[in-house]
Amino acid sequence: MKSKILFILHLPPPIHGAAMMGKYIQESKLIDSSFDCYCINLATASNLSDIGRISSKKILKYLLLIKQIFHIVRHIPPKLVYITPNAGGSAFYKDFVVVQMLKSMGCKVVVHYHNKGVSSYQDKWFYNFLYKRFFKNLRVILLAEALYKDMAKYVKRENVYICPNGIPNSYKEGLEARRNNKVPDLLFLSNLLISKGVFVLLDALKILKERGYTFVCHFVGGETAEINAMQFAKEIEKRKLNDIVSYVGRKVGKEKDSFFRQADIFVFPTYYYNECFPLVILEAMEYKLPIISTNEGGIPDIVKDGENGLICEKQNPDSLADCIAKLLDDEELRIKMGNAGYERLCREYTLQRFEHRMLEILSQNLPQQEKEN
Repeated sequence: MKSKILFILHLPPPIHGAAMMGKYIQESKLIDSSFDCYCINLATASNLSDIGRISSKKILKYLLLIKQIFHIVRHIPPKLVYITPNAGGSAFYKDFVVVQMLKSMGCKVVVHYHNKGVSSYQDKWFYNFLYKRFFKNLRVILLAEALYKDMAKYVKRENVYICPNGIPNSYKEGLEARRNNKVPDLLFLSNLLISKGVFVLLDALKILKERGYTFVCHFVGGETAEINAMQFAKEIEKRKLNDIVSYVGRKVGKEKDSFFRQADIFVFPTYYYNECFPLVILEAMEYKLPIISTNEGGIPDIVKDGENGLICEKQNPDSLADCIAKLLDDEELRIKMGNAGYERLCREYTLQRFEHRMLEILSQNLPQQEKEN
């Protein structure tokens, strides 16, 4: 008989990294064939702009969620519960209640973090009080080794597993790292958020233009409450970049594919406080693009500086401009890094690799008699 595991995870919508990985787990034939799986959607937000906001509708959804979890645990009961909680803020409180309820019902719990922020809150006495209780007797899955320092105060390293995200690798037939563009093409792909480095990149492009470099840059991604298309157009105009920078909006499927295929360099100068393991960088590696990014979160584990890309200083347009210039000056280096990134993706960050890592972690955390069976 297969062991029963309850998965409490985020599922789309809205679409973000944690939700996509939750979807991959839910749809994994390997995991489904190995365990008797039960899935509950932990998300209470219906869209990206709803994340972090409190409303009566979300409170009601949360109360129904608590009731659903309670009844399933009572009726199964599961040998292991997997949950993807939040590290801090108001969302942490609701996850704290869920995990404490599971513990009180005798469940063994594994938590999988797709965000960070514990260290940002740990000096506040109330959070410190809750974290001590929350992490007691928990096993923790992190996306990268660099993220362990965020919760080192509460979790011993021996109780932590590293399981990087993975993406479905469609093995782009005939795609070469050499693009043969007459004018080098830079690509930024993310929602228009200041902390994703949007304005830092515009400032770096202004520096490069003043240095006499020739290039074009496409910004692909959805508008946000921080930056809409009109505001972004004004920022481009202010820096006199209209002739080389274009915002094309949110793109999906074949339209997004065409921008990846066209680009020579992928630029992602994020300093977003919750950045852990951006799937968009893995996507760019799949298209054999050299990556320019920052040392935020687990990014240095993905982008090895000087190997498959370059790491620039956060919020530093001059540092970013220098990195872009280095790749604009050397096409062969771009090709070398693009190929190295693709090889690294195939070796470490495919969905198949993620599923096998997850299977191993879940199996290791089952009660001993369940493993033997």
